[in-house]
Amino acid sequence: MDSPLIVYLHGFCSSPASWKSRLLADEMARRGLARHFVCPQLSPVPDEAIASVSRLIESSPGTVTLVGSSLGGHYANHLAEKYALNAVLINPAAVDRLETAKFIGEHQNFHTGERFAFSVAHADQLKAQVTRPTPGHYWLLLEEGDEVLDWRQAANFYAACRQTVLPGGDHSFTRFPGFVPQIIEFAGL
Repeated sequence: MDSPLIVYLHGFCSSPASWKSRLLADEMARRGLARHFVCPQLSPVPDEAIASVSRLIESSPGTVTLVGSSLGGHYANHLAEKYALNAVLINPAAVDRLETAKFIGEHQNFHTGERFAFSVAHADQLKAQVTRPTPGHYWLLLEEGDEVLDWRQAANFYAACRQTVLPGGDHSFTRFPGFVPQIIEFAGL
C-alpha cells in the first residue's frame, strides 16, 4: 500500500525550525497525517545534503513529494529529476543563474546558531547538481518581492513548468499559509 510522504527541504542557513516547515508540519498533524511529513536537517555541504535526502527517499515506503524553499528548491529539483518525483518549489535558487561566489565564506544557521564555512568546492558541488526540470513534475511558487533571489531567474529556468507568480511578498514567501492545503493536495494526501 502506498504511503505518500512530503519531504520538506529548507534553505541555506535554515533548519526544520523554519516557519514554513513548522506550518506545514502542524497542518499535517492537525489532519492526522503527521507520519506523512518529514523535514531533515540538511548539511551545509551540498553533496552531503543530497546524499542524506537520497537515502530518505530510497527508504520511503511510498510516493515522495518534495517541497523545497530557496536552496532547498534547488535540491528538490535535483532529487525530483534523479527519482522522477513531483516537487513544489518556493522562491527557489536557480543555481545555474546564481552568482554562487557571493555565498563563499562564514555563515551562521538562523535557528541553531551553528557556524559553518561555504567554500568554492561547495559552490562547485551546487553547480554540478543543476538539472533541467521535467515540466510536468513541478509547481513553482514565486513572490516578486523576493529580496534575496531574483524571482525572474527561477521563472525563466522553470519556464515550461506550472507557475504561481505573485506581486509583492519577500524571500520567505509571505503567502505560504494560503497554499498549505493545496500543497498537501498536490502530494496526494
